[in-house]
Amino acid sequence: MQKRNIRLCYAIAFLQGLVFYAPVATLYRQANGVGVFQITVIESISLAASLAMELPWGWIADRIGYRNTLVICHFLYFISKIVFWRAEGFGWFLTERLLLSIVLSGLSGCDSAYLFLSMGGNNCPERESRRIFGLWEALNTAGLVLACMAFSLFIGENYRLAALFSAYTYGAAFLLSLFLPSVPLEAAAARPKLRAFWATLFQDRRFLLFLLGAALLAESKQTITVFLNQLQYLRSGIPPVAMGICTILVTLSSLLAAQSHRLAGRLGERRSAILLFGTGGMACILMALFAQPILSVAGMMALSAAGALFIPLRMDIQNRHISVANRATALSVHSFVMNLTATGTNLAFGALADHSVIPALFLGAAFCFFGLFLCFRGKVLAKHPGI
Repeated sequence: MQKRNIRLCYAIAFLQGLVFYAPVATLYRQANGVGVFQITVIESISLAASLAMELPWGWIADRIGYRNTLVICHFLYFISKIVFWRAEGFGWFLTERLLLSIVLSGLSGCDSAYLFLSMGGNNCPERESRRIFGLWEALNTAGLVLACMAFSLFIGENYRLAALFSAYTYGAAFLLSLFLPSVPLEAAAARPKLRAFWATLFQDRRFLLFLLGAALLAESKQTITVFLNQLQYLRSGIPPVAMGICTILVTLSSLLAAQSHRLAGRLGERRSAILLFGTGGMACILMALFAQPILSVAGMMALSAAGALFIPLRMDIQNRHISVANRATALSVHSFVMNLTATGTNLAFGALADHSVIPALFLGAAFCFFGLFLCFRGKVLAKHPGI
């Protein structure tokens, strides 16, 4: 196990969690000339761009190495935050998201593959790999908690300053990425063949269903807790100045990702999925029915925790399901499928939320429950604890 690599990944995840404008991300965009539906249109265009670049990036990562790919992506991540800091109007925010598309399509699969290989790959015990993935996710969340505290205590409603501070931390993350050592590819001489990956995925239709189900939970959590949360808070009578505190509480709930390995160890993968998808769905229903401040924050916390706890479990299942050498390319194929799902869910959420957040929340509940159904149809979840 290459502990230096893992520690650097932890530090980068923490720095990239320091998004100081997170409590007012939607309000920031609205204040600079972009409406809610336009936000989701931008998100969908961004995801479509990610789809176009997902597979080429996976191929490139397996050719030039995961470390070089990470350095390039972290640099572009830094540039995207500078653009966001200066953005005004649809065109600027679209440019920022297109840059982000390049970054996320490059990082997807590559960052988790780099971390997985740094653990020792398949030689690392499942419980340990899930613990490391969970801590990696939790440190990113811890950074966000700290950023939200700083927003509430020092930045206030100076949205531009919050965006500038975020650019600084992403610049620091890029500098750290320069010190990442290379990890050996699992079969350097093997050339990725995308056609073979697609054939394998579509032959394994059950695993494809699992990916689709996981995507529905992930996108419900992402859209509702990041973009629609502020609309629900306003509906519940929570003023913008208090949204930093709300975001801290919701973000703290995501720290439970570090306990994902314990949950799966006690309940097993199937029962864990029932608990997490069911919690997310019920949270959406309760928030839609009752516009109460405490219930709205608690609902966002529950949805955020459910999504965060499922991520390490999903990452571990994905990595262990791969039997080919070119791991980043295979994970990019997985990400392509999940992002394709997200493109449609974003537009659906945006179209409903432009009129009212209530039907959007009911849609989130439907996605959570249908996602659970698809995961079970996928039959890749272990039935018993401790596996």
